[in-house]
Amino acid sequence: MTITSRSVHDAFVGRFGGQPQLFRAPGRVNIIGGHTDYNEGFVLPTTTGLHTWVAIAPRTDRTLRVFSRLFDSLEEIDLDRIEKCADAQWYEYVKGVAAILETAGHSLRGADIVIDGDIPLGGGLSSSASLETVLAFALLDRADIEIERGELAQLCQRVETEYVGIRCGIMDQYVISRCVKNRAMMLDCRSLEFQSVEMPADARLLVVDTGVSHRLPVGEYNSRREECEEAVALLAGEIPQLGALRDLDLAQLEAKRKLLDDRHYRRCRHIVSENQRVQDACSALQRGDVQRLGELITASHVSLRDDYEISCAELDALVEIMNSCPEVYGSRLVGGGFGGCVVCLVDAPHLDRVMDRVQVEYGALLGRAPWAHAVTPSDPVGPAPTIEPLEVPESAANS
Repeated sequence: MTITSRSVHDAFVGRFGGQPQLFRAPGRVNIIGGHTDYNEGFVLPTTTGLHTWVAIAPRTDRTLRVFSRLFDSLEEIDLDRIEKCADAQWYEYVKGVAAILETAGHSLRGADIVIDGDIPLGGGLSSSASLETVLAFALLDRADIEIERGELAQLCQRVETEYVGIRCGIMDQYVISRCVKNRAMMLDCRSLEFQSVEMPADARLLVVDTGVSHRLPVGEYNSRREECEEAVALLAGEIPQLGALRDLDLAQLEAKRKLLDDRHYRRCRHIVSENQRVQDACSALQRGDVQRLGELITASHVSLRDDYEISCAELDALVEIMNSCPEVYGSRLVGGGFGGCVVCLVDAPHLDRVMDRVQVEYGALLGRAPWAHAVTPSDPVGPAPTIEPLEVPESAANS
C-alpha cells in the first residue's frame, strides 16, 4: 500500500478523531563509510524516498496515546512516569524519545499519535533513526519548542545509545535531520562539519533486500565498537595522539601491527582503509567519476566482509549477482550488516534492466522476487506535504 499524507491523516481520524498535524522523516542509505561513524571518521550517506510518518494532535494531559499501523498496536505512555521495559518492542523507541527529550529539559505535551512508514524494518535503511527523528521533531513542534537540527540529531542518537542500548554513531540521525534533497552528505563524525555533494545525473542507487532480516543483536554491533576501542587502547601507548581509529593511518598501523592480535588488526585495517575510501569516494562524486566511485563501493564491501566480518552468505551472493551486471559500477552491504539490504550504483538508463535481472537471479535463490527500491534522495525530517484534496465526482460537484 502506498503511504500518502491522505492515508496517514485518515488513519488518525479513524482512530482518534480530530485533525492532526503530519510530519515525516526519510530513511538513510550509506553510500560508503561502514562503521566509521562511531570511530569519529567519515561517512557519505544520502536519504531515500521512503519515510516514517507521524500524525499528531495535542491532548490536555501528559499522556501519549500512540498507535502503530505497522504493528496494529496501541500503547499509552505517561510522560511523568516513563518506565523502560526489557523487551525490545516498537514502543520502546517512542518511550526512549520522550525520555531523552524530557531529560534534556524539553517539557513535552500529551498527544495522540499515529505512526506509519514504508522503510523496511531490519533492512539497514535506518528505520529506527527515522522513527526517532520524526517523533522527536513532531513532539517538539507540538510543544512549541525550537531546537537546532544538529542538536535534534544528537538527542536522537542518545535514544539509541542510552535507552535502546545500541552504541551507534551519529550518521543516521544527522543525515536524516540535515540532508539536502538530491544530494549526498560528506560528514566528519568528529567535528560534525559536512558538505552536500550533488548526486550524478548518469547513475542511480538501487537498494535490494536480501530477505534476511538484519541479524543485528545488540551484542554483535556493540562488540565491533568495543574491539575498536580495545585496539585504540593497545596502540595509544606508542601513538599518544591516538584518540580514535580516525587518527590512525595505514603506515602507522603496519608499523605497530605487533601490538595487535589478528582480529584487532583487521578491525583497524577496515576502519582506516574505509575512512580513506570515503574521502576518495567524495572526490570521485565531485568529479562525476562513477566508475571510480563504484570501485570504491565494492572495495568497501570486501573490507566489511573480510576484515570487519559483518556480512553473510545472502549479502555476498546478492553483491556477486549485482556486480555481474555490466551496467553496475559497484555494490556493497548497507547498514550494520548480518543481513538487510545491498546498495549498488547503476548506469541510470539501465536501472530497470538491472532491477529485473537481479530480481530473477537472486529471486531464484530466495524463492521469490526480492524487494527493490530505486533511491531518490529526499528532504530531511519536517512537516509532511499538504494533504491531497479528495476527488469529487463531477455529478456531485454540479449538484
